[in-house]
Amino acid sequence: MTYTAPAGMGRLEGATRTWPDHRLTFGPDAPLALESGAELWPLALAYQTYGRLNAARTNAILVAHALTGDQFVADPHPITGKPGWWEIMVGPGKPLDTERYFIICVNVIGGCMGSSGPKDINPATGRPYGLSFPMITIADMVNAQVRVLDHLGIDRLFSVIGGSMGGMQVLQFAARYPERVFSALPIATAAHHTAQNIAFHEVGRQAIMADPDWCGGDYLLDNKLPARGLAVARMAAHITYLSESALHRKFGRNLQDRPKLSFAFDADFQVESYLRHQGLSFVERFDANSYLYITRAMDYFDLAADYGGKLANAFAGVKTRFCVVSFTSDWLFPTAESKTLVHAFNAAGAPVSYVEIASDKGHDAFLLDEPEFHATVTAFLNGAANLAGLTDRA
Repeated sequence: MTYTAPAGMGRLEGATRTWPDHRLTFGPDAPLALESGAELWPLALAYQTYGRLNAARTNAILVAHALTGDQFVADPHPITGKPGWWEIMVGPGKPLDTERYFIICVNVIGGCMGSSGPKDINPATGRPYGLSFPMITIADMVNAQVRVLDHLGIDRLFSVIGGSMGGMQVLQFAARYPERVFSALPIATAAHHTAQNIAFHEVGRQAIMADPDWCGGDYLLDNKLPARGLAVARMAAHITYLSESALHRKFGRNLQDRPKLSFAFDADFQVESYLRHQGLSFVERFDANSYLYITRAMDYFDLAADYGGKLANAFAGVKTRFCVVSFTSDWLFPTAESKTLVHAFNAAGAPVSYVEIASDKGHDAFLLDEPEFHATVTAFLNGAANLAGLTDRA
């Protein structure tokens, strides 16, 4: 038989909001063992699906989202109403063709869109976890995703794909569960965070924790929100997602709604107004403590360290087919990091192809209209589908 994802609108209870979603819950009889040594229960995993799972259950693609993403890949966001964050890539006739593939995206644990995170209720206290929520890692996120796959009856993914933190999850998935993934696309990512990346994350975390409304992480108890700190964190991070040329092309030194300088601290320049808007709109949909936890998980990620300090060891004997993609103007996860991955795959004997896309859009290029990138993904998936014997529509 052919599995069809549920089409109904469920209600997912959060701290203050409800939204449509699919959601799994696990109780004390099935806790998630975390790398920190803690066990997480109750465990909730919120996810979205697109397309149809074929009778053989061989056409599933897991999309792993980035730091500020969520499971709403190709749906209007239930809080902001904006289009799905990868709507340009997922849908009929698009690179992730929902007439051919069954697309799954899980909100990472530690997140704030339905999967277990610090805003949820701690059963031991009856109050929101706050900073009592256990630390989580990229590996913990991947282990949680496997539970969703098991629930859907998917023993092996046709592919796993993701950019930035999503790419970290792709690498972790292929290293830890090589028998469960046929092909993988780690995009604009790396096998570990650099000191520079950790530094930017620390600036963001300190901005949040310096906000007096953060309340030591217990702001929900006081009905407060560290909006200013979270907005500044988003502003600082957003700069790293762009390139200097993209900022210049968009804004230059153009003034914002005024003929001359104010000689004050209003948003004189368009780029200032843009960053302020990015910060304020982010506060509408993201939890501040989730930002702390997820950035920490990215900082902790170091795949080679888990395999004797040698990255190639992580992929020894792996038969998964990889396609690594980088962008020329990405200075957050530069091309050199992708080449390190390629060298590790080659050393391990894993099948790999590599494409560097010429783009001036910076790290965010994988989220934007980049025809060469889209063509690369389409071609790789088509080739992998032929090798896997996946030729029919779902």
